[in-house]
Amino acid sequence: MARRIESFFVDGPAGRLEAILEEPEGGAPREAALVCHPHPLHGGTLHNKVVHRLARGLRASGCVTLRFNFRGVNLSEGSHDNGVGEVADAEAAKAVLRGRYPDLPLTVAGFSFGARVAVQCWPGARRVILVGFPTVYRQYEILERCPLRRIFIHSTNDEFGPKNELQEWYGRLWGPKELHWVEAEDHFFNGALDEYERVVKGLSGAA
Repeated sequence: MARRIESFFVDGPAGRLEAILEEPEGGAPREAALVCHPHPLHGGTLHNKVVHRLARGLRASGCVTLRFNFRGVNLSEGSHDNGVGEVADAEAAKAVLRGRYPDLPLTVAGFSFGARVAVQCWPGARRVILVGFPTVYRQYEILERCPLRRIFIHSTNDEFGPKNELQEWYGRLWGPKELHWVEAEDHFFNGALDEYERVVKGLSGAA
């Protein structure tokens, strides 16, 4: 049987949000994962290559994934809200995912701006996956407020989260936590997308 792929709209707080739900190949999903895309004002969409690889790696590990476009992106209604309304967008998408798969454990994940959003909509999840968390915004407090396992995946040459800075932040952060470095050219994991996806696929299922 072909895996389920569905495009639909989520009723968001500022209007409808474009979304794509995909189940894993080769069996029923064992987990549900919400995946948030990078900055809307800098070309970020649910089709971003890092987000696409993140979702694909999670599906390979048994997750059903839901990607969506934040308000004002492509077919999603509304306008950019500097990360405040976007957290509400993610909560609306998360509620739909939970409604469809109420018995599955939940992961919330995001890349760059999406990582900043994901770590703020943790209630109901068991872990948060933070890809390319941008330290340049100095939002250490949102990491501290999240009580879940925070799993960082980071490029060794990330211009928005320099290695020494991210390592310092991580060292100060109380557990549970994980940090996975990928030898890549930049923030977008250029030159190492396959390795990045392998890291996602191999993430521990431990709570």
